[in-house]
Amino acid sequence: MRVLFTTYPERTHFLSMAPLAWALRTAGHEVRFASQPKFADVITRAGLTAVPVGRDRDLWQILSRDPDWLGRSDGGGMPMPYDVAAREPDDITWEYLSQGYETQVERWHKSSNVPMVSELVEFARHWKPDLVVWEPLTYAGAIAAQAVGAAHVRLLFGTDMYGVAREHFLRLKAQRPEHERTDRFADWLGGYARRYGGGFGEELITGQATVDLVPECLQTRAGLEYLPLRYVPYGGPAVVPSWLHRAPEKPRVALTLGLSTTGHGGEYAVGVQDVLDAVGELDIELVATIAESEQRKLTRIPGNTRVASFLPLDALTATCDAVIHHAGFGTLATTALRGLPQLILPWDNDGPALAGGVARTGAGLVLNPRRASGADVRDALRRLLSEPEFRAGAAGLRERMLAMPSPNDLVGTLERFAAERRGRVPAAPVPAGV
Repeated sequence: MRVLFTTYPERTHFLSMAPLAWALRTAGHEVRFASQPKFADVITRAGLTAVPVGRDRDLWQILSRDPDWLGRSDGGGMPMPYDVAAREPDDITWEYLSQGYETQVERWHKSSNVPMVSELVEFARHWKPDLVVWEPLTYAGAIAAQAVGAAHVRLLFGTDMYGVAREHFLRLKAQRPEHERTDRFADWLGGYARRYGGGFGEELITGQATVDLVPECLQTRAGLEYLPLRYVPYGGPAVVPSWLHRAPEKPRVALTLGLSTTGHGGEYAVGVQDVLDAVGELDIELVATIAESEQRKLTRIPGNTRVASFLPLDALTATCDAVIHHAGFGTLATTALRGLPQLILPWDNDGPALAGGVARTGAGLVLNPRRASGADVRDALRRLLSEPEFRAGAAGLRERMLAMPSPNDLVGTLERFAAERRGRVPAAPVPAGV
């Protein structure tokens, strides 16, 4: 097959997609990875073939001009209207969903997709992929797939708040009078689809199927077809320092607060100095990977703490007894695969939902980073290290993840999927009067 992957230029999203791209490549399929031109180096450093499409556009710079662009509820969490995935059905209104889609299509989804759509379709028409794999907000991938009759799937690396929100929207839409069924999402994507000879269908929003990296015990799902896929840790080019080859003399704990926040000019929600000071009282070794911009704010480093700007997380966690982190899915999944207890300080997007799932499995504890003190973190960490129930819960979560198909296992499923679906191009609308 020819398989086209695509994402808007977000590094953490790409890192979650790369192992499947390589599995397909090593199975003998041709693989290309399309994104904006500025992202080509990130793709090629992973040993994959980049296809620059469209023009460079800094989504985060655009959105930072409006601090309330996501319409977040108090304390962060999922953006509107996708936060309905965490609500009871009776608490969800048509007005909230309709207005939420209106807002996000204009502010968010257009910014991510419009710069890429035209050239992505042009490349697809030239290269003729059999399968397109797109991250869950790069709807340009679904449009390009439809334009050439390719099968296509979303690749999901977080809770399916997008599919669940859409399911609620369609349920409430069906209850509205015909003349009140405004659907800004369908209008926008349908316009692009018709431009390239197709028409709107829900698969443009939620894919013909969804490849899902999240184990079912942590996931929030809609009534869609899901293809489970085991997460494979990959953080990009990295070098393992020699000191990581030596076994620690004391229990080792990793503290990592992710790549995305500081990479886009933000700052951590938790007070790092306060946490370091409090955890410094424990008889452990703390390895803290902290962005340089945040390191400059520190006034002291406790004697039991090693600070680094970046370490390969999979190599670090192999030497650890517990991990403190922010609930980014890559960090959470890497920690889970090591069978380690997790102390989670979630503050953004679906982090609180994922963290809650970990706590329910017994694999960790959750603290609100905007309210928790360093002493709270210290006391919770002491529990993780001393109470065997957390190690048992972490082992159970690890087993659930290992039971999921590996990227190599999924290749055959995707081959059959593409063979069944490719070539189904919706008929172009008949012009009026013909």
